[in-house]
Amino acid sequence: MTNWIISADPMKYNFDKSFKDHSFIDWGQRFDFQIGDIIFIYTSGRDGMIQHKCIVQAINLTYPNTRDDKEYYFDPNDYYESIKGKFMRLILQDQVDNIGLTYANLKINGLNSKLQGPVKIKGALLNYIVSNFFDSYQTETFPELINNKDTLFEGIKKQVLVNKYERSSIARKKCLDFHKPICSVCDMNFAEIYGEIGRNFIHIHHRIPIHSIGIKYEIHYEKDLIPVCPNCHAMLHRKLNNREPTIDELREMIKNHGS
Repeated sequence: MTNWIISADPMKYNFDKSFKDHSFIDWGQRFDFQIGDIIFIYTSGRDGMIQHKCIVQAINLTYPNTRDDKEYYFDPNDYYESIKGKFMRLILQDQVDNIGLTYANLKINGLNSKLQGPVKIKGALLNYIVSNFFDSYQTETFPELINNKDTLFEGIKKQVLVNKYERSSIARKKCLDFHKPICSVCDMNFAEIYGEIGRNFIHIHHRIPIHSIGIKYEIHYEKDLIPVCPNCHAMLHRKLNNREPTIDELREMIKNHGS
């Protein structure tokens, strides 16, 4: 098994959405990749970083015996160019948004390539990438409190089958891009109070309880995920009259208690 970094341009091909929709991609095979190889995909651009980890499931596939990805290309000419040659099938294993995997940090930790083509990785660089390929989102979630002693807390061990993509730091990032890292209940901004150490620190709350989400459910970042401070997050999972409060109800509680 060989570990690789390959680079991809999100301005030409929306591979992020393709993975989200299908969990695998038939990717152009221009090097001697083998079944079982691990592929880390580096998203190129101004804020380039590794975000996707995949495993090669099949090699030497040819068009049209591949999944058609035309809808994910911004320029039809790029699509028609892409279907020439052989393909390998990449199965998405994990996805994160971790600043430790930016190009600058990769260079500091052993990368000596400009990532203009596939790069084999091993040793210290591979160990560094693997050690940083964790989902920081899970360190800032508050387990849902379910009054059932046989039920494990979500966030510690997932009992409900939810697409990992939807529970990842990518979901967190999109939520914060839309809402900003300010508590939606009490308006707390950690950066204003604590300075740099508090920048972008916030919990993410699911408006729809995770234990009620079915396997086919798709997250809508603008309306389903909401940033809240740890205190308000805890209160959102406390039950009053056998029911957890909503964001609006908790906000009203703070208003009435302070008056």
